[in-house]
Parts: sequence; C-alpha cells; structure tokens
Amino acid sequence: MRHFITSALLAFPALMMLAAPAPVPSVLDIKHSLRDDNVRPPESFETQARVLEENFFLRNYTDARPNTKDYKLGNDEEYTRKLAALNSGIELPYNPVVGRLIDMYLGKRRNLVSNMLALHDYYGSIFVEELEKEGLPLELQYLPVIESAINPNAVSRAGATGLWQIMPATAKGLGIEVSSLVDERRDPREASRAAVRYLKQLYNIYGDWSLAIAAYNCGPGNVNKARRRAGEANSDFWEIYSYLLPETRGYVPAFIAANFVMNYHDDYGIHRPVVKRPLITDTVEVRERVHFNQIANVLNIPVDEIRMLNPQYRRDVIPGSPTHPYLLTLPSQQVLSYISSRDDILAYEAEKYTPRTTVDIGADRRKKEEEEQQQPELAEAEIATAAERPAVEPVNVDEVERKIHVVGRGEDLGSIAKQYGVSATDIKHWNNLRRGKVREGDKLTIEQRHRNTVAVSTRSQRSAKDAAGNSDNVRATSNKTVDYSAASSRKSTATTTPAKKTYDVPQRNSEKYKSKKSRSERTASRKQKEKQQVHVVKSGESLEKIAKRTGTTVDALRKANGMKKNETMLQPGQKLKVPGKSAVKSSGKSKKGKSSASKSKTSKKKRRR
Repeated sequence: MRHFITSALLAFPALMMLAAPAPVPSVLDIKHSLRDDNVRPPESFETQARVLEENFFLRNYTDARPNTKDYKLGNDEEYTRKLAALNSGIELPYNPVVGRLIDMYLGKRRNLVSNMLALHDYYGSIFVEELEKEGLPLELQYLPVIESAINPNAVSRAGATGLWQIMPATAKGLGIEVSSLVDERRDPREASRAAVRYLKQLYNIYGDWSLAIAAYNCGPGNVNKARRRAGEANSDFWEIYSYLLPETRGYVPAFIAANFVMNYHDDYGIHRPVVKRPLITDTVEVRERVHFNQIANVLNIPVDEIRMLNPQYRRDVIPGSPTHPYLLTLPSQQVLSYISSRDDILAYEAEKYTPRTTVDIGADRRKKEEEEQQQPELAEAEIATAAERPAVEPVNVDEVERKIHVVGRGEDLGSIAKQYGVSATDIKHWNNLRRGKVREGDKLTIEQRHRNTVAVSTRSQRSAKDAAGNSDNVRATSNKTVDYSAASSRKSTATTTPAKKTYDVPQRNSEKYKSKKSRSERTASRKQKEKQQVHVVKSGESLEKIAKRTGTTVDALRKANGMKKNETMLQPGQKLKVPGKSAVKSSGKSKKGKSSASKSKTSKKKRRR
C-alpha cells in the first residue's frame, strides 16, 4: 500500500506540489511588502489645522509661509531610499502601509504638518533634552506628532491628555498630578519627562523599539496577548501585526511616516512658518494662590500668553502654598517683574480671587448685618443719655445716610464707589453681592456717614466717648465759662442747644485742684496707659470692616502693622495690631486740616462769651 502511494505521487508531480505545505513568509517580506486596507490612522490625523492656528504662539510669534498648492507625491522607491538615509537608531522600514500614511501627511494634511513644524520649534527642544537625559533615540521626539499633533491641550476619546497623550491611570503610576486645578499631563516639561521614563521602561521589557512603541499606544497587556496568539515568544511588531488592534496596527507605520515628513517636508513644498521673534522663557516658584488675571493685569501680559506657557493649570489658578510650591513659566524679561511685583499681584482684586473658607448662612448672616446697622443708632442713644446732665460739651457723632443708586451705562463698582467716596467692598457688603459685577438698571444701597456735633454733659464724658468712639473730642471744662439755661440745668438731651444766658463758674482754690496735672501731662499719661489690642483676621474680613469694628482707620491699621500704602491683602488667622485711640486721633487731625481747626476755635470763643 505504501509503495502504491509512493508510485502514484511520483507519477503525478502536480499532485505532489499541491500536497506540499506553502512557504511561510519571513518577517522581512512582511515589514517591506505589507498591505492593509483596514488600517486605522491615529486620532491626530483628524486634528483640524485651524485648531492649531488658534494657538497663541502661532498667532503672535510666527508668520505662515504659503505651501505649494500643486504638489507631487513620491513613489515607493523614493520613500524607501530616504528613510534608509535617516541613519536612525530605531528601525524604520518601508511598506505600502507606511507609504499610504506618508501620502496623507504630504497631501491632505500638509497644512497640519506646517503648523506642527512651528510648534516643534518651541516644544522640540524640551523633547530632545529629556530624551538625551535618559539616553534614548532622538527619533522618539516625533512621537507627539502622531499622539497629539503637538497640541498640549489635546484630549482623546479615551481620555488621554497632553502632548504625549498620557492616560489617567498611567499618570498616577508615573507620579503626575491630575486634579481639578492642575493637570501635569498638559505640562510640556513634566509630561515629556514622564513619557520618556515610561518609554524606557517599555524598552527594558521588550528589548525592541517597535514593540515598545506599540505598547505605548495600546498598553503592554494587549501587546503580550498578541504575542501569545502569534505563538512566538520573541516576536517583533511585524510578526504580531495582524493580532493587534486596528489603531495600533497603524501606530508604528504612522511613527515612521512622521519621521519621514518632519525631515523631508521641504522636498514636497511644505514650508516651516517663519518665527517673527524668539520666545525665551524662564520659570519662577509660586508659593501662594494666584489667578492668571491678577498676573496679567499687574504685569500687562495677555492672559492667553500665560495660558499658552502654562497649560497645566486648568482653571487659570495656580494653587501654590508654602508647603507645595508650583512653577510659573513666563517670558524671561517678565520673571523679574513678577518677583518685584509679587505683593501687588496678590493684592489685585484679592477678595474676588480668594476663595472663602467659612461663610455665614441664613439667619446668622442677617443677624450680623442688623447688628452692624444698629451700631450708629446705639451710639446716638448712649450719647443722648450721657447728655442729660447740665454741663455741655460738643462731641462728634457719625450719622448714616442711605441712598439708592441706579446703575447707569458703563458704570461699575469702582466708579460708583469713587462717586460717593466709599469703597467697592462696602458696596458689595451693603447689597449682599458675591461678585463685583453690576448691570445697567441695578439698584444699589449706598451708606454715607456724616459727622455731626452734639452736646454732651461733661460729667458723663466717659460714657459719651465710649458711645461716640472718639474720646479726644471730649474736653474737660474745669476753670472755664460754661453755658447754662434754666431748663438745661434740670434736664437736657443730646441735641439740646445751649441757652444764651451765661454764668460764671467760681474758681476753686483748693489744694485738690491746684495739684491737677496740665492737659499735656494728662494726654501723655493716657497714651502710656493705652494698651495695643490684637485682632485675629476672620474669613471675609477686610481692612475697612476691621477698622469700623475696632473704632480706628484703615491708614492707622496699615501704619501699626507696617503695611504698604495700597496694601489690602489679608489672610484668615492673621494677627493685626489695632492702634490706640490716640494714634487714630493724631491721624485724624492731620486729615481734617484747617476746617476742623477753625471749627474748634469758633466753638471755644462761643463758650468764653
């Protein structure tokens, strides 16, 4: 039987050829002759050129050169020859799949390539520097071309973000911060450092750059699964090609195509945009919470430029703190300006950009507001009680006048506050405004304080000056001529006008009065006895509120605490020295000027008559 079969096969050589197994193509044939009509290009091919053209760097630092409209693509032989001439540290073979992706870059996506060339001029130095640190092939600097089209704000359908399209789970494993305010996957420096470190780990696993690059795209798990299905323990990318996901099958060919286009673009009429002026940057460490608008307004820098240089801050906020500083990238000539203007930057609209740590709600908030509104009325009532005694002295009391202001066209809180001589912070407080914006037609309550002089009994000076909050306006009347009236000798009120009749108060010659100290001695003694208070700043408090509650002025508070003239920034928990009333008096005297002095002299003359 065996002999018969052998004779039959010898007699029919054609049958014998059909029975023989087909030769298995080698990996060399696959990598150079592979054809795949179902390959899926990376998402970066879908990026619209106009999206990149909105980049601040492209709009303000470059001038686009028109690309050749009538272009001519190369052929297989030309592409193969030019790829071999690159002398790459990574194998860059050519096959029809690679050729089709090169044609896409040189044809339909040529404007995209032009924009990527300009962006690579800015970011490429960062890529090369990080690759050199780890000793990896420089061809990997073109991996962001196929990952994100060199757009630091690119986000894929799967959630990968940044120039190197790092997934959230990968970012966590690499120690990259991802939060609501900060996403270091968008930071060109931090993301490049992490991506290069990850590529090095993948290469140490596979020992082959084509597999390491494929694993960077789809993860080591998918690459390992494809290798097991291929049945080869040490298979390279081209041997496991058909077992990979469609996007990964096009990923390594796209990497080869990106290297080709970024090196030979001029040969096919794609021109690099001209850089109008170089962008040289530097970094500064930020240990405070600061908003981009504060930096932009004080340093006169476009906020879009700050965003372009610092894409990692997702809400235009740098959440710096003494224990966790962050880096801010600025044009090199602006770094020194930031350092010297740090206090002004932090103070600029601080209440608007500083989040509240505590807040009063409902009845508690209304109760506080009512108590603050009743303070002037209580002060007047106490003065009236103190003035029921016969002897009369003038005391300055603040009266509150409330007005309704209708917001006109073009007005804001700053201009309205200037018009009435109050602060924008007070207007926000009076009207329960959480934001500093108003619209035309809004009705705002404005409180204005007027200082009036009322009559107070000299025997009740202590209670009167406590009620008025201004002890220096109450003067002793010993050894003076004092006005009395028949009615006021029995009873008077805080607003009673002294009678015209005058009586001479007899001089007292007792030793008790002779030994009295002079006014200057009494003033000096009172200043020595005053104790300086300390106020702990609560959340939401401003210098104006603290000055109002402690009976002092904003200027006196600044002077007592060594603050600059226009400084308003306060931190919850900060301790402020509250100056004594004598310090407030001296400050108030200098501001009153001649008008207050003349009023005082007139008052003295009337009493002497």
